Amino acid sequence: MTSAAVPYDVFVIGGGVNGTGIARDAAGRGHAVMLAEMHDLASGTSSAATKLVHGGLRYLEHYEFRLVHEALAEREVLWASAPHIIWPLRFVLPYEKGQRPAWLLRAGLFLYDNLGGRKLLPATKTLDLTKDEAGKPLKPGYTIGFEYSDGWVDDSRLVALNARDAADKGARVVTQTKVVSARRDGGLWQIELAGPDGRETVSARMLVNAGGPWVDTVIRETVGRNDAHNVRMVKGSHIVVNKLFDHDRCYFFQNADGRIFFAIPYEADFTLIGTTDQDYSGDPRDVQISDEETDYLLAATNEYFAKPITRDDIVWTYSGVRPLFDDGASAAQEATRDYVLKVEGEGDGPLLNIFGGKLTTHRRLSEQAVDKIETLIGAKGPRWTKTGRLPGGTFPATGFEALVRAHTASYPRLDGGLVRRLTRAYGTLMPAVVAGATTMEELGQHFGSNLYAREVDYLIGREWARTAEDVLWRRSKLGLRVGAEDKASLARYMEEKTRGIVLA
Repeated sequence: MTSAAVPYDVFVIGGGVNGTGIARDAAGRGHAVMLAEMHDLASGTSSAATKLVHGGLRYLEHYEFRLVHEALAEREVLWASAPHIIWPLRFVLPYEKGQRPAWLLRAGLFLYDNLGGRKLLPATKTLDLTKDEAGKPLKPGYTIGFEYSDGWVDDSRLVALNARDAADKGARVVTQTKVVSARRDGGLWQIELAGPDGRETVSARMLVNAGGPWVDTVIRETVGRNDAHNVRMVKGSHIVVNKLFDHDRCYFFQNADGRIFFAIPYEADFTLIGTTDQDYSGDPRDVQISDEETDYLLAATNEYFAKPITRDDIVWTYSGVRPLFDDGASAAQEATRDYVLKVEGEGDGPLLNIFGGKLTTHRRLSEQAVDKIETLIGAKGPRWTKTGRLPGGTFPATGFEALVRAHTASYPRLDGGLVRRLTRAYGTLMPAVVAGATTMEELGQHFGSNLYAREVDYLIGREWARTAEDVLWRRSKLGLRVGAEDKASLARYMEEKTRGIVLA
């Protein structure tokens, strides 16, 4: 067992969007930071979202104006920080008699347009669905719709890039490493870790618990306080089907039970449908879609679209557990999506527990968390993330197509579809990913679809990928396209490549 001689300022438990966001912000302000994730980055809730950067239109009904305002204001901040993995979308909300009245929808969308300082995103407009292309896939009878703006984010890549930026700013990030125990001793936290390279003990002045669905588990089992019951776990499930419509807009639908769901263009050839809201009491690692949820999403979708879908159309499903702060709400869909930051032990080894949160507000949550940390252990640098860029995002928010053209011109012998995908995933770092390769042959071993060894090597060396699943489902969604034989080949390649790597 080893022990770090110099304590870290901040030790973060959890490699989801909140944990990596806090590590990034703190490291950028000059703090000595370490983050440990027991599995892969974004292996929990942060890779199981609907993948939207949005204000939360339906939260207005629950009078969560502060949360909606903050989220709306963050949309363009996040877009500017990572325009390769975040981009604007237009959403079509068909009006249906018997659901929320048209005047309420107009009033809500007026607030939505004006509550968050929108500058680049286009405003809401009314559609004639009998003439607009958005009406064609729908059942007859929908005549009016409202089109508004929100954004899309590649959620698991957002986490990986936050971790990469934290590491670039000096943080130590380890994955596949469990925090076995954390105990206060002489004003410091003594933190015992267990990972592939054995056990290690480090010390830190401040402990941050960003365990997501496991936040209470960390408090009970790792910190040793048995009375932690702060989290309400709510399961959200999604289905992915073959493409339901040809245009690039999304749909926001109202269901008969008062809930809402989305149908969103996904990975060019598919449509993403979700989400559900159900209380969950099991192990978050075991979460999966139920038959009831599948039937619910299929039935809800078939209420709107002219061409019915069945189980045979589903190509993939995924589920996640939202760790909402337990505010006592009677229904899962009514529980607050706002986040709560709670400090324990301000004078002797403080602990900051993170409850709730969402992708859209992760930067603000992180900023406020580090502000709170600095009131306890002292400030170093100023706030910086509002104008900071994530790795690969150093180009104008509206400049993605120009960057694709530039990369295509620089790599004329690489497949155009590959260049576009790599630019979308890595932005201005695309040249680093291909690492000097100028022909398809130079990219190395082919693993199906347009995945090659050069990219896999980059993900191992720079983004903590250790398994085929890390690459195919979190660093990308190529798992939708890569067959079983190629997956097995990728797994063998990565096992060989990662053998002996120190996970630090």
